[in-house]
Amino acid sequence: MGRIRLFRTDLGPADAPVPVDGWGGDGREWSPHAEALAGRFRVVVPDLRGHGRSPVPDEGNTPVEMADDLAALVDGPVTAVGHSMGGQVVNLLAVRHPALVRSVVALDPAHGAHGAEVDGIPARLAAYRERGAREAAEFVAGAFAPDAPAGLRTAHVRTMLGTPDHVIAQAYAGMYTDPGAVGIRPHSEECLRLRTRPALTVWTSRKAAVWERGTLHAPGSRVEHWSDSGHYLHEEHVDRTIRLLAD
Repeated sequence: MGRIRLFRTDLGPADAPVPVDGWGGDGREWSPHAEALAGRFRVVVPDLRGHGRSPVPDEGNTPVEMADDLAALVDGPVTAVGHSMGGQVVNLLAVRHPALVRSVVALDPAHGAHGAEVDGIPARLAAYRERGAREAAEFVAGAFAPDAPAGLRTAHVRTMLGTPDHVIAQAYAGMYTDPGAVGIRPHSEECLRLRTRPALTVWTSRKAAVWERGTLHAPGSRVEHWSDSGHYLHEEHVDRTIRLLAD
């Protein structure tokens, strides 16, 4: 599939962390991180295809295509940072284009699904195909810790509702059900075995953190568990995330 020209912003002098949004998000969620890091690093913040201000293809709004879009965007090697679906995207970037990636940071990534979560995927996909962003917004509304910053939930619900319905469904299928999708645990493990770059993954689930620690093999890789956060951990804990990325 042909590449598309992603909307992007650049801040800072040299080296390049590339933080990417999750499903139904956009690059604005990385604004405080980009500002804080720009004194030391060049920070390239794109909107993924179908999201934010980037073009919206009729087809191909999947993590694999998004990873290949990033490969066309960066001149590498970069530190690729992703949240949720974006975590899957940056891992795919590291696997498919290792020369462009120095290291990977994945925050509560959309991989490793198992058990009841997998059982519910067909029904959720059907709902996303029928109701699109309206259905996805209900998921987003429940994804925050009780003490999340005021306005954060509303901002993400609003951004999700502005995402085209077909993008919501295609991206979800691309994460979990399309041929080659890597969101379900056995396929995730196959993908992570191919990741040769150092990786830092942060989970809000202790069990997921324990599982992923068992997949690590690249020197310098590690997994952290943040028990005090909802899914949008990089925005619920901005300063902690900035320190993590800077280190």
